[in-house]
Parts: sequence; structure tokens; C-alpha cells
Amino acid sequence: MTQKRKQYSKQFKVDAVNLVTEQGYKVSEAARNLGIHHSSLRRWKKQLETDGNQAFPGKGNLSPEKEELYRLRKENKRLRMEREILKKATAFFVNESK
Repeated sequence: MTQKRKQYSKQFKVDAVNLVTEQGYKVSEAARNLGIHHSSLRRWKKQLETDGNQAFPGKGNLSPEKEELYRLRKENKRLRMEREILKKATAFFVNESK
């Protein structure tokens, strides 16, 4: 049986990080009290420090850079598939003409 991954709201993450940054709790202590893994809290803290208000965009709310990266990766995958199809078609027609 697969476990469903827990999802936390942006406000929960910000409040959890504030326990560490503003109220002086240690990361491990705050994580234990909140029932989350300390590495998650460390990651949230780092993300909030680097991205500020843009941190924790949620599903479907990607930053413009991440949105463009997603679009380019998708296009790259499609172009690779097209190239493979064309290679196979070329090989097929070369064998047919012999």
C-alpha cells in the first residue's frame, strides 16, 4: 500500500520557518514539535531565504523561470521523439529501395 505524501500550506511553512528565525527554536526542536522531518524544515528555511515572497508557489503556480524550463524540457522531449521516428523511417525506406 502506498503512502500519500503530506502537503503543507504556504502559511504553515512560513510559520514553521518563523519559529526558527524569529522565536529562536532550533530546527530539530521545531520540526519535532510540528511533527515534520528536520530536513524538510531546513529546506523550507533555505527556500524562504533565497526566494522570499516567491517561495512555496504551490501546484501550478510556477515561477516564470521554472515555467519556461518545464516548457523547454517538454519541447526537447517531443523533438527527440520526432528525430527517432525520422531515423527509423529513413532506415525503413533505405531497406525498401534495395
